[in-house]
Amino acid sequence: MKISSLLHFSFFGLSTILFKRKKPILGTIILTDKCNLTCKHCAVNNITSVIHSYKQIKTEMITLYQQGIRILFFSGGETFLWNDSNRGLRDLVIEAKSMGFLIVNVVTNGTYEINLPEADLILLSLDGGKVSHNDIRGDTFDLIIRNVREASSSNICLYVAINKINKDDIPAVCEIARREANIRAVSFNFHTPYPNTEYLSLTKDEKAQCLATIANLICKSYPIFNLKTAFPYILDDSFKTPCYQCVVMENGKQSICGRCVNIEGLCDKCGYFFAAEYALIFSGNIKVGFDMLSTYLKYI
Repeated sequence: MKISSLLHFSFFGLSTILFKRKKPILGTIILTDKCNLTCKHCAVNNITSVIHSYKQIKTEMITLYQQGIRILFFSGGETFLWNDSNRGLRDLVIEAKSMGFLIVNVVTNGTYEINLPEADLILLSLDGGKVSHNDIRGDTFDLIIRNVREASSSNICLYVAINKINKDDIPAVCEIARREANIRAVSFNFHTPYPNTEYLSLTKDEKAQCLATIANLICKSYPIFNLKTAFPYILDDSFKTPCYQCVVMENGKQSICGRCVNIEGLCDKCGYFFAAEYALIFSGNIKVGFDMLSTYLKYI
């Protein structure tokens, strides 16, 4: 991370804590809900299958930048399906960088060629070892690993949603992250129970065991992009929701924190580790703040 970016984020964090501001710093733009997969845990794919226009995405980028957002995510659906007027995902990342966003990340299921060296992080969904992953996402594990090995840069971060099916696969995923040269780290979340996916949710005891496993692997220096100091709050759901420092834009509509905020009661069952981490930091939790600083400097 550049020193100028570090200073910008440090100033934002301190001013947010001191003045109790709700100004956002992280924004996600949904490029499309179209996806080539039908994963068991996903409730937001192929609802409309609309690929939003370049004009719409550019307008949303400008809107978020003018709000002071400097960390931008492109998400889907499947982001590599996005195209408009001979423009593709890579063009959006390059434009976001030229516009002044300090960190630009992309979320993908990893089933397409990964040629995106301009992105700071490519968050690639790998939901367990081969058996569990294929149970959740279809027969895609081998294809994803091949795409990872053939990727043009080492900016990949595995993105795992822990649920009933893959809860025992945490060490296996961490081994993959440590073994593969193009993978920088692995980031875990718990399954957020969108309607009709509640059966995949973990009990509190299961979550505790998962967090203990992740914490142990962090202590063993596995490349994990989560903040161990936030784990007690994640387990007890004792962080404020929604997180006002994060917003999502989809087809011109802006939501605080994430799309789940629009579903009654779902915000209280949040499984997104980053939402907890940001909420804790901007409420003044010093330990989590220092943990984030060291982690971000290591992996971004």
